[in-house]
Amino acid sequence: MITFEEAYRIVLDHVQDFGTSDVPLLSSSGRVLRESWNADRDFPPFDRVMMDGIAIRYDDTFSPSSQFPIEGVAAAGDSEMELKSKSNCIEVMTGAVLPIGTDTVIRYEDVIIEQGIATIRLDVHKGQNIHLKGNDKNKNDLLLEQGKVLNSADLGIAASIGKTNVKVSNSPKTLIVSTGNELVNINQTPLPHQIRMSNVFQIASVLNDSFKIKANQLHLSDNQRVIKEKLESEINIKDLIILSGGVSKGKFDFIPEALQSLGVKKLFHRVQQRPGKPFWFGVHPNGCTVFALPGNPISSFMCTQIYLKPWIEKSLQSERRENSCAQLTEDVFFKPNLTYFMEVKLNINSKGQILAKPQKGNGSGDLANLSRANAFLRLPQGRDIFEKGELLPYHQFSPF
Repeated sequence: MITFEEAYRIVLDHVQDFGTSDVPLLSSSGRVLRESWNADRDFPPFDRVMMDGIAIRYDDTFSPSSQFPIEGVAAAGDSEMELKSKSNCIEVMTGAVLPIGTDTVIRYEDVIIEQGIATIRLDVHKGQNIHLKGNDKNKNDLLLEQGKVLNSADLGIAASIGKTNVKVSNSPKTLIVSTGNELVNINQTPLPHQIRMSNVFQIASVLNDSFKIKANQLHLSDNQRVIKEKLESEINIKDLIILSGGVSKGKFDFIPEALQSLGVKKLFHRVQQRPGKPFWFGVHPNGCTVFALPGNPISSFMCTQIYLKPWIEKSLQSERRENSCAQLTEDVFFKPNLTYFMEVKLNINSKGQILAKPQKGNGSGDLANLSRANAFLRLPQGRDIFEKGELLPYHQFSPF
């Protein structure tokens, strides 16, 4: 049995690159960008009018009551106009190109227009209400670096530089496998000795919500021959197989033996942690990576959050954030010499501090307790007592 730190390092040392694809812009949201984006022109590309009003050539002698005959109107989308007389003005609309010969824009609210003449009502400052050419970005400036998980704001940037297609990381061809004779489909009414399968739906949701990965699902009974045959048919066509259950030391836990017989190299089995001690991890010679997670729902979910998500992030070459720390709200005593991933509810107090309140459940089978928590707080191995106010790393799985 190895430590959490060793297991985590091994997992991240065995990431894959699934290649890239060019996808239509609207299909790229939530995907990992695999190219850098640079400005194809200055941002903005011209001196841009920021307010509806009039454009003038500034003069220190202007004062409230100064008057300007109107030469014309410049609308957004019109080609550049030119002021013919510096004592005149041009009406301008938000988004229009600032007319040649003008350098200041006065809002309609600050002028009176009567019979084609604009009268200033307030003091004027040179250069006001103008978004200068290149003020945001210059041509060829970096806009987005590769590794960014694209969101709706990023797609707006892409559209502004003419990206009809976007290069993104390919998703791994993924299979999620549930095991166990006690499990039935969620649309069935379980008998007294059965339960509905839930782990595969949790895992599938994490993959879809976090990475836009659409995984296939399969259920296997506790039959050694069937398990081997089904996995053999999948292991050569999948990049990633995630199993739930059948990895402990029970008489019907056939997964480790089946994987070994199929040539999957075991990189570790059993980790000094709670929950999730029976976690198994390995790689097939053809490149398929196998995460065999414990069947208890908290264990399965924790391993998905702590190991599987970082592995996918690194494989997709996504930018990764370091785990932050939260402050314990009460003393915690944990005797076993294991790394403890404790369910907590994170909140932010009036001082901006992140607080972690333990959510005591009934062990790794207490699935309902997850609804009361939004993170796992990592309590390091080798200690018994963790004091109120102590800062410890957390792994958040739902919002505050």
